Amino acid sequence: MYIKNFSQLTPNEIKEDSLTLRKVGLNALEVALNSVQAGKLIKRAVKILNDMLIIRNEEFDLSTFREVLVIGGGKASAQMALAIEELLKEYSKINYKGLINIPNSLNIDTSSASSKIRTNSASHPIPDKNGVNGTKLMFSYIDNTTKDDLIIFLLSGGGSALLPMPKQDITLADLQETNSLLLGSGASIHEINTIRKHLSDFKGGNLAKKIYESSRATVITLIISDVVGNNMEFIASGPTVPDTTTFKDSYHILKKYDLLSKVPVPVKQLIETGMNDLSLSNPLNQSAFFKNVHNYLIGSVESSVNEITKYLEDLNFEVDYFSNEIVGEAAIFGKDLYNFIVYKLQNFVKKSNKRKFALLGTGELTVTIKGKGIGGRNQEMLLTFLNEIKDKNIDYNFLIIGANLDGIEGNSEAMGALVDNALLSQSVENKIEFNTYLTNNDSNSFFKMLNCDIITGATGINVNDLLLILIDIND
Repeated sequence: MYIKNFSQLTPNEIKEDSLTLRKVGLNALEVALNSVQAGKLIKRAVKILNDMLIIRNEEFDLSTFREVLVIGGGKASAQMALAIEELLKEYSKINYKGLINIPNSLNIDTSSASSKIRTNSASHPIPDKNGVNGTKLMFSYIDNTTKDDLIIFLLSGGGSALLPMPKQDITLADLQETNSLLLGSGASIHEINTIRKHLSDFKGGNLAKKIYESSRATVITLIISDVVGNNMEFIASGPTVPDTTTFKDSYHILKKYDLLSKVPVPVKQLIETGMNDLSLSNPLNQSAFFKNVHNYLIGSVESSVNEITKYLEDLNFEVDYFSNEIVGEAAIFGKDLYNFIVYKLQNFVKKSNKRKFALLGTGELTVTIKGKGIGGRNQEMLLTFLNEIKDKNIDYNFLIIGANLDGIEGNSEAMGALVDNALLSQSVENKIEFNTYLTNNDSNSFFKMLNCDIITGATGINVNDLLLILIDIND
């Protein structure tokens, strides 16, 4: 199982109705995680048959290539690389090598790997020197490719931090400070990655440009999405995708979140210069750069939703996937969640003869950090929800799980948390002051204290966050 504290989350001393929902919800979370394992996604999408590399029914004749270079980065890239290497080892007719930047928090079993595709551990979500060094080494590999080579680029969420290549006079320290400011500002991932693209010689289509200028090798990018809407331009900041954003967009985002005077001076100067110097723009209209680039989205959170839906329907739940675009401030979403559930529940009861209902949502909330506590976006959302309902009379059994499926949320060690009738009663009976934790962005301390934080460690999975709401109406 992924969930390491399953038994702690399902103690026998809580009421049977709550215990049952917890087990169903946590098992659904396990189903979700298993459905989007990166290795499984690769094996579903990629095949080698009679010298042909087949991806989404498109074919590439491996016999026409001199060598395969495998590069990439992201939270899921390690398992992606292992699965690709299994295919290449079994084919055995072509030489291959490579390098993948992976999170240093990830423990992986490399027993099936060879030394041909190396892994380089780097920091996430703040880039570090290891990440820079690994990315530079990938560029040196690219410099030695030819037009007769095939480059397989493996990309998942987290790649923005794990594949740093600062532009011009931007230092690693500048990148680190800018990333920290953006992550605490409440900016969306689309906004954050817009700025990241304009500080990088790797992101925003610049990897495609580098390959074109070095060798014009054929590029196959295999992508697992963690971005709402699955726009490949924003997944890990789109290294092989044309960039439709601009330096002017970056400037306005910094201004929107009052960061213009806070980011390092070289960052502000580059963005201001880029607004007037088109030669600094990321690739967009240079179609030649992307002529030999083939981008494939091979996985997203929708796979999890499909499998959870099947699992819950088998348990006689009425299931509603109500949104694949959960965005915005976590605290605001949590405050509004109770009224949303009431509205949905009324509609369920009117239209269905079932007594068990499930709401599924996916996306990525944000947190504007004002305190110095430990927490994450889902935990903050759930704690705000608890604060909102503490005086409500709820006459049905409920369970809500909010989880970041990569296993690590915010600056906590949890992937998220669960709330239900049992936790609500325990909190009210012990007169816990929710606002003390909310004011300090300290949601994890609350859930950890009450044994309701969900612990998996880094999963090697990276898709959108999952919100699961289960309701069992008492007869």
